[in-house]
Amino acid sequence: MTARAARRLRILESFRQPKSTTNPYITQLFDSLNEVADVIAYRPAAALFGRYDAVHLHWPELLVGGHNWRGRSVRRAVTSLLVLRWRLTRVPIVRTVHNLERPTNINAFDNRVLDRIDRMTTLDIRLNDQTPPRAGIDGVTIPHGHYRDWFAPHAGGSAVSGRLGYVGLIRRYKGVEDLVAAFVRLDDPTASLHISGKPSTSELVAVLHDASNGDPRVTIDPRFLDDEELVHAMTEAELIVLPYRHMHNSGTALAALSVDRPVLVPDNEVNRALAEEVGRGWVLLFDGDLTADTLRRALDESAARAGRPDLSEREWSVSRDRHLAAFQRAIAIARPSGRRTRRANKTVLRIAGEGTTSAPAETAAQHQGAS
Repeated sequence: MTARAARRLRILESFRQPKSTTNPYITQLFDSLNEVADVIAYRPAAALFGRYDAVHLHWPELLVGGHNWRGRSVRRAVTSLLVLRWRLTRVPIVRTVHNLERPTNINAFDNRVLDRIDRMTTLDIRLNDQTPPRAGIDGVTIPHGHYRDWFAPHAGGSAVSGRLGYVGLIRRYKGVEDLVAAFVRLDDPTASLHISGKPSTSELVAVLHDASNGDPRVTIDPRFLDDEELVHAMTEAELIVLPYRHMHNSGTALAALSVDRPVLVPDNEVNRALAEEVGRGWVLLFDGDLTADTLRRALDESAARAGRPDLSEREWSVSRDRHLAAFQRAIAIARPSGRRTRRANKTVLRIAGEGTTSAPAETAAQHQGAS
């Protein structure tokens, strides 16, 4: 084996060093990739001046966003320099496509930067086969990894007979008020509905209480849940209901399946494929408006499940190896010239040194990646 073949790839990720509050998907990805590659968490100095073989982006809009004008200005300056470096050195960019559409609250300058990054992208990683390919960009599918190992340290509860549950962020587009309205029409005194998760506004909590119409079978816990509380809330339910009005990738559905709880989700191509993948009785589908009859049938159908859901395609060892292969493929597509790369690196370092002496420290303190 040659020295070049034996060298571990160095991958720059677009998220910061994971911490306790980081999205578990990101933390598990970071840990698993580090088993086979040298993964560099985002820091402006490392991104601008460090050595790496490929860039892995998740939510590119976070590279130019910020909570105040000063933070946004610094990020825009650093990201503009990064785009210049990546273009001159022809470093391959690999993008995991989490969302089908770019957020709408982005100004014209940021859109131009993101458009440039899109044009420079070498390879897309899609989380399911139903994500449409982007024109002119190669792509591979790597399913979202499960949470079994992540939740393993937390003891779950016993399922409460007739309990329906909703967990996760409470947003308008997630249709939680539709779930409450359907449930209160369910004529079953043994049934119950428990909603837990952080709401986007206090007004939305009031809407949920209004929809419950004082039904004592409905309980609402409007706050962020830590992992232990989340596992407990999911395992106490016989069925997790996710009545999203728009659903493409759902980490919450995988979280429920990871603790062996079936889910009721909208009928679409993505969820039909998930139902076929994990086995009968684990992913139940509804079409159109959610009704009390839908909830009753779903509870009955979920009882027909057997064993555990099949999440073998979502093992992190499988995801790790597929990511490594994707990075290798992107590098092969890009094939940068060593001589040109070294010369371009010197150019970028000189430009960066002249123009952004204060940017790395400030941006490092503010950039949160996917946390």
